[in-house]
Amino acid sequence: MKTKLITLLLGIFALSSSVHAQNGLAIGSALPKATIKMKDVSGKVVCLDDAKESNGLLVMFSCNTCPYVIKNQQRTKDICEYAKSKNIGVIILNANEGNRANEDSFASMKEYAKAQNYKWFYAVDSNNDLADAFGANRTPECFLFDKNGKLVYHGAIDDSPSDETKVSRHHLQEAMNETLADKPVTVKETRSVGCVIKRKG
Repeated sequence: MKTKLITLLLGIFALSSSVHAQNGLAIGSALPKATIKMKDVSGKVVCLDDAKESNGLLVMFSCNTCPYVIKNQQRTKDICEYAKSKNIGVIILNANEGNRANEDSFASMKEYAKAQNYKWFYAVDSNNDLADAFGANRTPECFLFDKNGKLVYHGAIDDSPSDETKVSRHHLQEAMNETLADKPVTVKETRSVGCVIKRKG
């Protein structure tokens, strides 16, 4: 019964996300609003430029409680660690302003980052400034920028967000590998599946 309920809830979240158009940044776009200041779980105030490293930047919109975020927890950590090992900076942004007084509060973010052993930035996207600039609508949703600050990939971590056992292509890692090899990214955009970012109002 519990398994059926979880499956039903995941289906509802996926359906909710599908009604929001995939209207993010166009491939080739420059890193937007890189100087906007955000509070990281460390207590530091940071911007996207602080997270960027010599080979680029991975920006991921996420949160603490979305079932799809939870199902992708290990995959999130693995790809972020992979990025860092390749000198690609990482910043995860929580833009759930509509849930900031509850499970996506700054205090809850700190607890979540500690529990997940994050070794990269996890910051508050106040007023959805960056989610709006990126056109991000879901959690998780990924944007990969190359060493020149140009968007080369937008979408999901892999081709099976709801079931890790059925993954056949690791979209984000493949995009990183191709970018690092100075090759065009084969699959530039995929559909992000997850909860809708909870904006104010």
